Amino acid sequence: MLQHTQKLLAIMARLRSPDGGCAWDIQQDFYSLIPFTIEEAYEVADAIERSDWDDLRLELGDLLLQVAFHAQIAEEQGLFNFEQVAESICEKLVRRHPHVFGDTHYHDDDERKKAWEDAKLEERQSKKRSALPDSVLDGVPGNLPALVQCEKIQNRAAGQGFDWPEVLPVFNKVMEELEEVREAWESGDQVHIQEEVGDLLLVAVNLARHLKVNPEIALRESTKKFSSRFQYIEQQVQASGRGMRDCELAELDELWNEAKRVLKGQKDL
Repeated sequence: MLQHTQKLLAIMARLRSPDGGCAWDIQQDFYSLIPFTIEEAYEVADAIERSDWDDLRLELGDLLLQVAFHAQIAEEQGLFNFEQVAESICEKLVRRHPHVFGDTHYHDDDERKKAWEDAKLEERQSKKRSALPDSVLDGVPGNLPALVQCEKIQNRAAGQGFDWPEVLPVFNKVMEELEEVREAWESGDQVHIQEEVGDLLLVAVNLARHLKVNPEIALRESTKKFSSRFQYIEQQVQASGRGMRDCELAELDELWNEAKRVLKGQKDL
């Protein structure tokens, strides 16, 4: 395995070489690679969700390429190299798992989670460069998908005791925020509507967290389900020789219900 890792790094160095390398690879920098790195991470997730393990192997390779690419650029600039990247994650894993690599014993999973968050807080504080007071929210990337960022921030706040102790009040809060969206809509103030819709989405993420549901995955799955049902409706309408806009909403709604029955039956097979 190690020989292939070294081969990957050698290929990456060759691609970046001013003497006979690839013009496109030479032109890249940390910033230009950001969208490719994010895209490859999503393609890994997509392969997992499809249970396509051959594709997962390939997509993990593409993601590893991004790590090698960034490390090669960093090495050229005298910042760090691939080996130091691997070293840093090894140190972090050992540090965050004293119950595996040390003599620490946790009485339950809650104690283990608290120790994990404490370790991450200590790491963030050690990297802190600002003179501003410490915050447990420091270090949450600002360019994360909104649902992921919201969940991370709420988890950190909850770790400090800022959380409902049980789920029922969260259901009530969802209904409260939904009513405030209606009131904002009735006011016609678009800025206020956006604000209240944002509050509703935030508390929906909080509800998902209390129900131990990953909101990003839940929304992705629901979006895929919506797409499948909508495509079924499109197929039925096209088979009738019409377009979607030629149909009454009541007919489309009936086709939606039909799609739910048919597609559920296919899934159960």
